[in-house]
Amino acid sequence: MKPIEQYGEFLQRDRSIHPPAYAPEYKTSVLRSPQKSLISIEESLSEVTGPQFSRDELGPLDNDLILNYAKDGLPIGERILVHGYVLDECGRPVPNTLVEVWQANAWGRYRNKNDRYSAPIDPNFGGCGRVITDDNGYYYYRTIKPGPYPWRNNINDWRPAHIHYSIHGSGWAQRLITQMYFEGDPLIPHDPILRCIPNEESVRGLIALQDRGSFVALDSRAYRFDIVVRGSRQTWFENNIQGA
Repeated sequence: MKPIEQYGEFLQRDRSIHPPAYAPEYKTSVLRSPQKSLISIEESLSEVTGPQFSRDELGPLDNDLILNYAKDGLPIGERILVHGYVLDECGRPVPNTLVEVWQANAWGRYRNKNDRYSAPIDPNFGGCGRVITDDNGYYYYRTIKPGPYPWRNNINDWRPAHIHYSIHGSGWAQRLITQMYFEGDPLIPHDPILRCIPNEESVRGLIALQDRGSFVALDSRAYRFDIVVRGSRQTWFENNIQGA
């Protein structure tokens, strides 16, 4: 656990840029959203600290979704590289942060027994990976670009291609679960989940931009996706006598 004096309290979350918990157009939010006003509590040690992760805990292929589940061949689909920075809202890098991702395969099918979509399962693609940010908050991973898929929200609703993210940050108050979308996807304006977000700038912040400068020649396209988590009201903690 990182010491409380190193980071201090985190800034209050700006709820005006986040989707409301209760959004009837996004039907599953109706049953799982709180029905009473939220309670504000003062941050304590359990909110401003969090688990520490080591790169030694990760396998060599954890950030390579193209190879980490391959058995008797390579997965089918467009190969892509996704990279970016995890920063706090004050613009500071968040190092040693566990970034976990999961996604559907190139046909839009998850490796999940509850996924009943008729698209095929790719025997060489697991759809899960993880990486730890470096000292500058940078991360990257390789994967197959996921496909869109239909879902039972309204008739003919389709989810845009997306990748799920779980971010831990330096404290539990920075915990973030979100989704990344792809530039130019025609399904984005029609997605009921994205339409719940009240701020157009926030929607754009969920869309990864194609990064031609990071393409891998004759192999992969690349997308840039930066992630912003809550910032801390950091104050320098002087614990050494001057000149000592």
